[in-house]
Amino acid sequence: MKKQKALIIIKPDAVQRGLSGTIVKRFEQVGLTIIGFKFQKADEKTVIAHYPSTDAWFEKVGKRTLNNCQVKGIDVKDTFKTDDAITIGKQVKQWLITYFQESPVLVMAVEGYEVIEIVRKLSGNTIPVLAAPGTIRGDFSHDSIDLANETCRPLRNVIHASDAVEDGEKEVALWFTPDELFSYVRCDEKIMFP
Repeated sequence: MKKQKALIIIKPDAVQRGLSGTIVKRFEQVGLTIIGFKFQKADEKTVIAHYPSTDAWFEKVGKRTLNNCQVKGIDVKDTFKTDDAITIGKQVKQWLITYFQESPVLVMAVEGYEVIEIVRKLSGNTIPVLAAPGTIRGDFSHDSIDLANETCRPLRNVIHASDAVEDGEKEVALWFTPDELFSYVRCDEKIMFP
């Protein structure tokens, strides 16, 4: 079995609330190896590259927003000035770019066996009200989609975590140069994986 990599970004809302150390501790305690770690102001170019710029991605994000508005009885044209899913997806991406630049972010690359599943489980549902207690988002975020849409901003959910093996590899390579990554064996790995 091969080790996987995942990218974790402690977002501006968590940094501004002083939650960085608490969040990092959760990933270390479970036994993941931190192979890259830096505190930085995210540049626009990196954030743009982090989120896809394909019509398929914009449509997926836009449709999710349209569906949520429909369920909640929100007039999407009043909020977004359009009901076109791709246009809404592009608006959401712009909100994300602005959000990631509100303050520094803490960017961390972790490695381990089945790291993607572990990181997702620890992080919790991306929608804070659906995140279980005990998860990072369940414990530290309470933002709602309705409020985010109403105030024309992204959902503030304290953390980004890679959600697929391919994404983990791609995202780590985007945010870190090879000389910023370190491979080593934790002492507890010697016991668990002799």
